[in-house]
Amino acid sequence: MASKKILWTTDIHLNFLTDNDLELFIADIKNQSPDALLIGGDIGEAPSVCSYLRKLEQSIDCPIYFVLGNHDYYRGSLSKVNEDIQRLSKSSKKLIFLDAVPFIELTKEVALVGYGGWADGKFGDYDAYNILLNDYILIKEFIGLNKNQRLKKLNELGSEAASKIEDDLISAFKNHKKVLCLTHVPPFKESCWHEGKISDDDYLPHFSCKSVGVMMNKIMQTKPDCYLEVLCGHTHSSGSAQILDNLKVITGKASYGKPEIQKIIYL
Repeated sequence: MASKKILWTTDIHLNFLTDNDLELFIADIKNQSPDALLIGGDIGEAPSVCSYLRKLEQSIDCPIYFVLGNHDYYRGSLSKVNEDIQRLSKSSKKLIFLDAVPFIELTKEVALVGYGGWADGKFGDYDAYNILLNDYILIKEFIGLNKNQRLKKLNELGSEAASKIEDDLISAFKNHKKVLCLTHVPPFKESCWHEGKISDDDYLPHFSCKSVGVMMNKIMQTKPDCYLEVLCGHTHSSGSAQILDNLKVITGKASYGKPEIQKIIYL
């Protein structure tokens, strides 16, 4: 019999909900009586993300392991939001910001790692298209950057994500055969789904993180007896990609105003 029941949700965009809709979503989670809740980012926006997390903490009686997504920094800055979230998490018994902690042991066999991450501009053809996402208009660190400067920043953020997740995976696999990785951005082209298909070269640079994928592929090729399952979102389209025999990526779907439980994981 399963000893733990874990719910995964992503791209919940709570700022698109009425108060009543938010209560209904929380009730859906509580009705499942989970042992843990995973949130894969895009919880709200910079002015609201902390208050939404506090609301979830007050309403749900289990640990809440979470990462942030790009929308969580809208109308704010990367550094300030991360500071605020780390402060909130440190003061909470139930909110665990995975970017700021090493791996979590879920069971003796299974560990959890996580990092929100960022699209790094390396898949697809960044130079050929002039895609201007809200990220580049509404987040302080991107405002005023030209196209080349923006790519440099994306590369840096992707490398930071790869470095943190790599350290955590190496540590987690020392004593665990299986690891769940919670992240926001798809780490492989094959996991960057859009309406049932892989994203095209125009949007791939902005919706996938090659740096993380390359690192994961390299690690898992050296650990044939271990298994890594990645839970991501960002694209709002669902899909599954078996990258290696021991490396699988599940991408969650989402619709604004309609948050949902993506998967129930039994351990």
